[in-house]
Amino acid sequence: MKTKIVFSYFCFFFVLTAWLRGNAQDQAPAVSIDVNLLQSQGELRPIWAFFGYDEANYTYMKDGKKLLSEIAALSIVRVNVRTHNMLTTGDGTPGLKWSSTNAYTEDINGKPVYDWKIVDSIFDTYVQRGMKPLAEIGFMPEALSVNPGSLTDSKPKHYSGWPYPPKSYEKWAKLVFQWVKHCVQRYGKTEVEGWYWEVWNEADLTFYWKGTPDEYLKLYDYTADAVKRALPTAKIGGPETTSPDGKSGGELLNKFLTHIVSGKNYVTGKTGAPLDFITFHAKGSPKLINGAVWMNMGNQLRSIDKGFETVSAIPSLKDLPIIIGESDPEGCAACPADLHPEYAYRNSTMYASYTAAVLTRTYDLAKKRGVNLAGAVTWAFEFEDQPWFRGFRDLATNGIDKPVLNIFRMLGMMQGIRVATTSTSKQNYITIRDSSVRGKEPDVNALASISSNAACIMVWNYHDKNDVNVPLTPVSVTVKGLPQQRVSLTQYIIDQEHSNAYTAWEKMGSPAEPTADEYKILEAAGQLQQTSSPKYITPIKGEAKIDFDLERQGVTLLTMTW
Repeated sequence: MKTKIVFSYFCFFFVLTAWLRGNAQDQAPAVSIDVNLLQSQGELRPIWAFFGYDEANYTYMKDGKKLLSEIAALSIVRVNVRTHNMLTTGDGTPGLKWSSTNAYTEDINGKPVYDWKIVDSIFDTYVQRGMKPLAEIGFMPEALSVNPGSLTDSKPKHYSGWPYPPKSYEKWAKLVFQWVKHCVQRYGKTEVEGWYWEVWNEADLTFYWKGTPDEYLKLYDYTADAVKRALPTAKIGGPETTSPDGKSGGELLNKFLTHIVSGKNYVTGKTGAPLDFITFHAKGSPKLINGAVWMNMGNQLRSIDKGFETVSAIPSLKDLPIIIGESDPEGCAACPADLHPEYAYRNSTMYASYTAAVLTRTYDLAKKRGVNLAGAVTWAFEFEDQPWFRGFRDLATNGIDKPVLNIFRMLGMMQGIRVATTSTSKQNYITIRDSSVRGKEPDVNALASISSNAACIMVWNYHDKNDVNVPLTPVSVTVKGLPQQRVSLTQYIIDQEHSNAYTAWEKMGSPAEPTADEYKILEAAGQLQQTSSPKYITPIKGEAKIDFDLERQGVTLLTMTW
């Protein structure tokens, strides 16, 4: 009898041990995050409220208008929007990486003909939604180009002369002057004073600029002079170069900033040129390794840091606002994942967690370098009439929001002051800048804010490898500095089951043409969702502890109001 009891206890102990061991394998090492609401880190500027895309004509199309309305509704902050091809010749028919407005042509006598119809429809769409243009002045109208080319079916549209310098800088300047003047007349001086105007895009690449660097500087001087003559209080900037730590981008950025400070102005003959803000681009570099997508956030952060370092080294310019004109995981929004499998992260929560983490590190790098960071443009929008979830770098597909858009909904709730956070995770902005997130441990960290009667804490679980089939991470968030009263707590989540229209679409069988009922289900699945109903917590001596599990590539937002 005693032998049977001992054997039974042994079996029970063996089963319990095996269960505990298996349960432990279902979770990753726990992470503790401390948030101190009393430790200010300065204003949490809405650097995220900047978006851009190549295809300007999508702006006023069905799904384009819907997405812009959603972006505008993210928060009380006015969103800035940048698009290419605002002056490019064509009939307004959009294509991948292509759009046109036909704003400028010439009659048979070579006299300018201005047509603002398409340009107005783009800016009208923004202004009607309370958005502001980050107005890109480009590209070259065919009638002004030194190499005009043709728009026939036998020749690609890229040969219409758009990447070339003007044959007459005076005519170009007149076009810019008339455009800005027209905008002031249409939208009002006060409205246009709040916009950003910037010159060209990636002039360090021969794809976008087939002139010399000096010809770009000349173009900038004529453009800036024309903008300021039309509206002296307008904000003008540039040079929208590629990565500052790359050879071409770094060289032109340095050359441009030197010209601004001490170069001879091509218009006035005096020293320097007007500059109200500075722009450059920064991109990551994902790779496909053994069938898995591996991101490279470090590549993007090194570009950002080099740009900040370059600006901070020039005393007369270091306090100017910086806008990272394109800040993305890689460089081709219009390249679909079915043709480029290294971009297969885009439909998933990985794009969301990457965005949360990289924006927070961008704040950190700006603080480290002591620069005036105003914005970071997410170069992603939508593509009309494309297959569902084809894997473009976009925020929505066929009118259905992708998980990444919910990151911006979270950020839109975060107002006021950034407060201190510390995490037991070994990752931080320095380690990720230098080595990305390639080791065993993920980046589990937080961004937190406080306003008059609310606090928000965004927590992510990011790794460079696109793999969600790993253990959940237990997270314990301790919040200090809460008021001595009941606090309402709401938790929002982006993961495989929440705020994720892509997984909902897959569960439907990935229909090529969802029915009307299926569309409604997907539309709801694409919105930001809560883990459960709000609940009340009572801080003890101003402190509260919140525990939850977070899956890999998941992001959660804790909001507390009182």
